[in-house]
Amino acid sequence: MASNGAEIESRIEHVVGLDPRALDTEEIEEPNLRPKLLDEFIGQSQLKEHLKIVIEAALRRNEPVDHILFAGPPGLGKTSLAGIIAHEMGADIRVTSGPSLVRAGDLAAILSDLSDGDVIFIDEIHRLPKQVEEVLYPAIEDFKIDIVLGKGPGAKSIRLDLPHFTLVGATTRTGMITGPLRDRFGMVARLDFYDVDELENIVTRSAKIYGIGLDRPGAQEIARRSRGTPRIANRLLRRVRDFTQVRGKGTIDLASAREGLELFGIDDLGLDKVDRAILETLCVTFRGNPVGLSTIAISIGEEPETVEDAYEPYLVRQGLVVRTPRGRMASDRSWEHLGIERANGMSKQLALYPPDQ
Repeated sequence: MASNGAEIESRIEHVVGLDPRALDTEEIEEPNLRPKLLDEFIGQSQLKEHLKIVIEAALRRNEPVDHILFAGPPGLGKTSLAGIIAHEMGADIRVTSGPSLVRAGDLAAILSDLSDGDVIFIDEIHRLPKQVEEVLYPAIEDFKIDIVLGKGPGAKSIRLDLPHFTLVGATTRTGMITGPLRDRFGMVARLDFYDVDELENIVTRSAKIYGIGLDRPGAQEIARRSRGTPRIANRLLRRVRDFTQVRGKGTIDLASAREGLELFGIDDLGLDKVDRAILETLCVTFRGNPVGLSTIAISIGEEPETVEDAYEPYLVRQGLVVRTPRGRMASDRSWEHLGIERANGMSKQLALYPPDQ
């Protein structure tokens, strides 16, 4: 059994030595931006109310919070909420990601190193390998884990008791999570995009943390071009800060916000260079005809997954791109935004191809 313990300890050291994608680039650069309390978290009011009840009930029972799955587009606060849950519960948090848990032993090492009440946050949980996901089932249900040591006829299986922990998972693609895993979460919550007022409050709060002079019109302009996403809002704030410090007067106002955002390629609708390249491909290169996803990706030099996940959702939400059974098409608003006159006969295309449901 001593050799088994040594091997488990070795696996723990191996996993701790990994660099799990615990924190994104923004968090590493600006660790103080993430709120630590639910009351400091801006937006998602309904979800916050649910979490307050769940956390308060768990504290009264002196139990860990039930397992929670956060779903939604990137940059809306899933990682921040996981940290808030741990802080509100007075617990430690271990952060990792689905792609970094390659083997079942990697997960076993992290879980066996937890203490009672700890929170483990798995980002992009839909990308867990199948063999790792199967090990996770008994861990989150019964707080036990089975580990196979060795290979062949001499292999041994041992069952370890785990501390009672809380699993917080985050995913940008709910449909890719298997039913058995999704059903084991006690709470599944989806985060919504933020409105301009909420983003304005987030930008104002971040400016205070950075020590940046920012007036309300400037904050509103940054918020309006942030695509409903706090991460993008904070990114744009940093770029406008750079512009203002180099070419402005040090304080961000409406004029400097507009000039800085335009300099960095963010237009009035919050579109960047790639967004406009997609619209130009639809409107100019293919003259308003239906275009397949792969063709768009090749035309702009991006991967199809990147176009579909990172750019297309916002273009569709803004009514600039319409998905039809025959491909993607530009709406009238796309032509107007690009300042291009629609080619003759193209205005009736959308009537021929209704949006794909």
